[in-house]
Amino acid sequence: MIYTKEELEAHNRVYLARQEMYSGYGYDNAAERRFIIKQAGHISGSVLEAGTGKGYLTLELAREYFSITSYDVDPKIQEEAKKNLAFYGLLDHVRFMIEKKDKLSFKDGCFDAVFCVNTLHHLANSAAVLDELTRVTATYGKFILSDFTEKTFRIMDLVHAADGGKHEVIGWTMDKTAGYLKNKGFKIKENGDDYQRVFIIGR
Repeated sequence: MIYTKEELEAHNRVYLARQEMYSGYGYDNAAERRFIIKQAGHISGSVLEAGTGKGYLTLELAREYFSITSYDVDPKIQEEAKKNLAFYGLLDHVRFMIEKKDKLSFKDGCFDAVFCVNTLHHLANSAAVLDELTRVTATYGKFILSDFTEKTFRIMDLVHAADGGKHEVIGWTMDKTAGYLKNKGFKIKENGDDYQRVFIIGR
């Protein structure tokens, strides 16, 4: 896909306005994503992002790593992410794919690191998605799972209300997820701050 300079500049203005909106409520979107990546520690090899969304995390991952695969179920919203990456000259760093949440096309253990950030609470089929994400994570790889704290959920409610919408929360909590994964034999190291809970999950 080839975008015009004007198209990318217009899209970037919308992107920056959104970041300003988050900041106005006390949430630094980009800083929190950099924080999550830092908690993951050293990563080499293949990286997967589960849930491209508008590409907020995708952008920070592309700045950190050269080669990333990012998937979503929604081609329309992923197109926004592509424009975001194209504006910053990082589109070639990412392989974008459309996948089913609970039935990925990837082989077992094919990614050295898997990131799933601020997506868990949107998943009605949390168990099936977690099973797939752990399946495609290499045996000695890292599965980085992060979601909002209660403080940030309140901020997201305000942001969505300002847009005339409602922030959908239908998936598992981080605590329920921790219990599920531990019962399957996974080890979890938890880090976080006021805005994000971060699990580093491995064998």
